[in-house]
Amino acid sequence: MVNIIIQLSKYIIIILMAAYTFSCFSIFTRSYEDEEKRVLVRQDVLIFLLQFVAFGAMYLAADDIRILFIYAALAVVLLAVILLYNLIYPNVSRLVVNNMCMLMTAGMIMITRLSYDNTTPYGSALRQLVFIILGAAFGLVVPVLIRKLKFLDQWTYVYAAVGGAALLAVALFAGRSGGAKLSFDLKIFSVQPSEFVKILFVFFVAASLKKSTEFKNVVVTTAIAAAHVLILVISTDLGAALIFFIVYLVMLYVATRQPLYAVAGIGAGCAAAVIGYHLFSHIAVRVAAWQDPFAAYNEGGYQIAQSLFAIGSGSWFGTGLFKGQPDSIPVAETDLIFSAITEEMGVIYSLCLILVCVSCYVMFLNIAMELRNQFYRLVALGLGTCYIFQVFLQIGGVTKFIPLTGLTLPLVSYGGSSMLSTMIMFGIIQGLYILREDEEEQRERKRERELKDEPGRTSRQNTAKQKPRFEEVPKQRTRQKQRARSKQRVR
Repeated sequence: MVNIIIQLSKYIIIILMAAYTFSCFSIFTRSYEDEEKRVLVRQDVLIFLLQFVAFGAMYLAADDIRILFIYAALAVVLLAVILLYNLIYPNVSRLVVNNMCMLMTAGMIMITRLSYDNTTPYGSALRQLVFIILGAAFGLVVPVLIRKLKFLDQWTYVYAAVGGAALLAVALFAGRSGGAKLSFDLKIFSVQPSEFVKILFVFFVAASLKKSTEFKNVVVTTAIAAAHVLILVISTDLGAALIFFIVYLVMLYVATRQPLYAVAGIGAGCAAAVIGYHLFSHIAVRVAAWQDPFAAYNEGGYQIAQSLFAIGSGSWFGTGLFKGQPDSIPVAETDLIFSAITEEMGVIYSLCLILVCVSCYVMFLNIAMELRNQFYRLVALGLGTCYIFQVFLQIGGVTKFIPLTGLTLPLVSYGGSSMLSTMIMFGIIQGLYILREDEEEQRERKRERELKDEPGRTSRQNTAKQKPRFEEVPKQRTRQKQRARSKQRVR
């Protein structure tokens, strides 16, 4: 009977995930706030239903009461996150909040499943829950700082100095893990500075390019950005180095609109990749494993081979929770969590997970396009590019589309630094979204004042002009139409 329930649960989970994913994109077709709110509330219901079904199936399969405690704690934490964001910030983007909660739910389900096979059952799941709580606390504070601090675009070289010093400290003093210097081990937990430096890097590039896009300033900015990338290469943290490089290239092109810079950057990147292949032995090993993981099974191909086995055994609908062998995948909780999810939850579920990530990126781009301040626009673009490119590198690596990079899947993979930095990034995006809403309100008020104070009209003419725009049409409907126009640009 338990096996039948578990097999049924995987289909229910897929249906719930598919319905949620559909709502992520259908919301862009809604023209009015009431329609949006209904979709967003429906998303909240789907999130908690998916949690209930998944954790219920795991409890039946493992017969361990601790799974229910983790489920209850996660439900309370995510409910608090949703309510606090809406109470503290009425103008917050609820779609981004919901997507964030759905991605954390997907991650916690699989981490709880994988934790059962560890020597300390559910230790990883509990620690990840703590990271979520800490990340939510930081994420709730960040929008206030973004809204109140008006001088963030003036700290150009402070961002560069702090970020460069942190990366240099890792290169000099951090211990090696998997052939790379990534983090400081503080016994209780480890800290990976590059996860936080990428935020400072985006702020540095945005502040510098906002100041000037003349050739001299572009050369200086490029030199400092190249120094960041070079330090990461010395640390052999090549996944992070690639993210920094691509983010800078995208931000530079958008700020300058010079195709020559993009072409030169791509050429330099290709040359650096060839040089890195010949300089670093572990890059050559990963490339060989990517080309034929089964031929190089004992020489670096083991990880990707196990990943492909897991994805293949999962097929479209998955084996069901606790019915697969995701614990046989190396570093399944961090680098290869997407493979573990696909094995037990299925390819359809995993594709929906990718589309939720894409939905987040579409929202980030929407916010970037609507912001008038060049600095904030570049920050939104840079953080969005950083997020979606990391998703691409992680999923592309585990599916053998590109060589493995050893990166985590944001908000899904286990890891404190990854969780905290991503929650801070989402908090910054929420702050920028609120700034955008403030700008819209200011433009509305300015338009009202201009029409009321426009010279050369009699009071009767003024009234005739204003009546259809401000008396017959409520302000809420006007704002809804503006949002509809904004979404039309995205589409």
